[in-house]
Amino acid sequence: MKQYIIRRVLISLVVLFGVSIMLYALVRSMPSDYVTLSTSTNPNVTEEMRDHLREIYGLDKGIFEGYIDWLLSALRGDLGESMVMKRPVSQVIAEYAPITFSVSLISLILQMLIAIPLGILAARKQYTKTDYIITTLVFLGLSLPSFFFAAILKRAFGPYGLDWFPIAGMLNARVNYPDGMTWAKLCDYFTHLVLPISVFVITSLGGMLRYTRTNMLEVLSADYIRTARAKGVPEHRVIYSHAFRNTLIPIVTLLGSSLPALFSGAAITENLFGIEGLGNIGLRASQMADVPYLMGFNMLLATMTILGFLLSDILYAVVDPRVRLS
Repeated sequence: MKQYIIRRVLISLVVLFGVSIMLYALVRSMPSDYVTLSTSTNPNVTEEMRDHLREIYGLDKGIFEGYIDWLLSALRGDLGESMVMKRPVSQVIAEYAPITFSVSLISLILQMLIAIPLGILAARKQYTKTDYIITTLVFLGLSLPSFFFAAILKRAFGPYGLDWFPIAGMLNARVNYPDGMTWAKLCDYFTHLVLPISVFVITSLGGMLRYTRTNMLEVLSADYIRTARAKGVPEHRVIYSHAFRNTLIPIVTLLGSSLPALFSGAAITENLFGIEGLGNIGLRASQMADVPYLMGFNMLLATMTILGFLLSDILYAVVDPRVRLS
């Protein structure tokens, strides 16, 4: 196991190096740059002034030379300064990552708690009304674009509808909360995050539910399941002690990419609900061609993706004793 992890880490470093090259080339190949976008509305800025600003921001260099400078700085732990936020990228990520991570982790946990039991239920009730209802709801969730579903929830449950939940931010700006966490502050967080988390969960749980249903159907038709039932083993033990353990194997693979996917998908949802997280900042950074932040944010996603799949491989051996990593 130790040798396997070391090899995977070394391979991951090579992959990250290749990803960084492609990311930098793509970001620098955007039709415009930060200087042009930020000064386009100011008629007093001349082309000579823009060239001077590009020199200050390091945008006057070619892609190869610029990438080498970024790579050497990144290896020293310096991801540069965000052009949009006017702060070091590492500080921005450290400050706003907990917000995005908290929302994404809660969404992933709720997604698992809903998708796995419903997937098992749909498999047990194959071709019944229950199965058809669950499958129909899954396809509705998969088909709804996040921005459209968010607009529906905001209209239905926001101030212009039932007025149950706020539709922007994470805290009530009119309330002056003391430092630290209080019960009132926690409840305010909860009410503000109900709608965005609902968008995350409902538009994302379809994949995991389908995986669970499909693999549960395959396992339930196996010989050892029929043998267990023939021997009189209670149905709940057949499902949860025998079938479900083998169903977990492909689900573990899906979990490896779920959290990075939620991070990358947070941009639109955070922007729609006014949540100041990494995704929302990343959306603004992409609109303004903020090279340092886009590189730092996307390299974070790439690292999380690689770690997620490494964790999935390790969990294989936990879920299925037959699997041996070498």
